[in-house]
Amino acid sequence: MNTVQAPHAQSALAAQVVDAIRRVVGDKQVALHDPQFSGREWEYLKDCLDSTFVSSVGRYVDRFEADLAAYTGAQNAVAVVNGTAALHVALLLAGVEAGDEVLVPALTFIATTNAIAYCAAVPHFVDSEERTLGVDPHALRVYLSETTEQRSGACFNKTTGRRIRALVPMHAFGHPVDIEGVLAVARDFNLVLVEDAAESLGSTVEGRHTGTFGLMGTLSFNGNKTITTGGGGAILFNDTELAKHAKHLTTTAKLAHRWEYHHDEIGFNYRLPNINAALGCAQMEQLPDFIESKRRLFTRYRDAFTGIPDIRIVEEPPGCHANYWLQTMLLANPDRVLRDEILAATNDAGLMTRPTWTLMHRLKPYAASPRMPLTTAESLESRLINLPSSAALGQSAS
Repeated sequence: MNTVQAPHAQSALAAQVVDAIRRVVGDKQVALHDPQFSGREWEYLKDCLDSTFVSSVGRYVDRFEADLAAYTGAQNAVAVVNGTAALHVALLLAGVEAGDEVLVPALTFIATTNAIAYCAAVPHFVDSEERTLGVDPHALRVYLSETTEQRSGACFNKTTGRRIRALVPMHAFGHPVDIEGVLAVARDFNLVLVEDAAESLGSTVEGRHTGTFGLMGTLSFNGNKTITTGGGGAILFNDTELAKHAKHLTTTAKLAHRWEYHHDEIGFNYRLPNINAALGCAQMEQLPDFIESKRRLFTRYRDAFTGIPDIRIVEEPPGCHANYWLQTMLLANPDRVLRDEILAATNDAGLMTRPTWTLMHRLKPYAASPRMPLTTAESLESRLINLPSSAALGQSAS
C-alpha cells in the first residue's frame, strides 16, 4: 500500500535529496553514469586501426579475454557483442531448451528475461530480498518446495508440467546476491545456475568474484557499465571445454580450415570485434581505480544523506565487496508519488536519477509468465532511485 504524505512534506523531502546530491557532485549537471576514457584508449584504438584487424579476429580480443579471466579468477572468458548475447549463449550451453522454464528475478533488466525467450523457454519470476536486492533464496526454497516435484533428477513445475531447467540470479547494481543460499537452492532442486553478473564486474563475495560461482557467469560492457567496450559482453567459465564450445558457437560454429566454410551446428555471429576489445583492454587497466572511486562516492552519498528522514543509501551486503556500479537510495516505505516527485525534482535540477526497472511481470510480453509472490520486489520497485554514479564523481571527491 502506498503511503500518502502532505504535499509540503513531499516537496521538502525532494528538496533535501537535491541538496544532498549537490553536496556530493557539486553545482553542475551530471549524467547517471558517464564512461571515463583517461587511459590508453586512443593508443590502443589507433594500433588496432593500423593493424587493419578491426573485426572478430585480432590480438586485442585474445588479450581482453585473458585480462577478464585473470581479473575475475575464471579459467576462461569468451568475449561477445553484448551482455544479452552472453546470456543467450550461456543458457543454451546450460541445456535450456524450448518449453523449459527458467527462474529469474522479476527485479532485473529486460535483457535477462529476453535471453530466456530467445531460447524459446519461459521465464518464471521470483522474488528479491531487500538486503541484497537480488534473489531471495529462503523464499524461493519455500516456494519451490510447494510448487515443484523431482522426476528422474530434474525439477518440474507441478502446475504447468514444464521442466524448470535453470536459475539465473542477477547481482543488482553491483551488489552480490546471497550466492551461497542461491547455490544451495540450485543444488537441492537440480537446477543449473547461470549468473547474470552484467552489473557486477569487480564485485566479490568473500574474495571470490561474482560470475564464477555457477556453471557460467555473464558480463556486460555497455556504455553505462563500470568499464565499457562501447557494446560488448563476456561469458566466464571454470570449464575449459565449455568455453571452447562457447567460442565455437559465437563464431558461427565454423570449423577451422584455410579456405573451406564448414559449419557443424547452428551458431551465432556474436564475437566481440577487435576494435571494441582494444577499448576494453585500456579500460581494464583502469578498473581498480574506477572501483575505488565508486566506493569513495558511496561513502560521500552515505554521509550526505545522513539525517534525512526515511531515506538510506544501499550498502553492500555483509561479506561482500561491491563495485557500487549504480549508487542507490531507498525510501523507507513504498510510495510511488514521493518517488516520482524526487525523480522529477532531481532531473529538473540537472541531476540525472532513475527508478529501478519496471518489474518483468508487468511488461506485456511477460504478463502471462508464471511467478511466485513478489512482495519484496513490488515494494522495492516503488522505493528505489539510482543516483549519479560516474567514477569521475568519486575521483573528484575531497
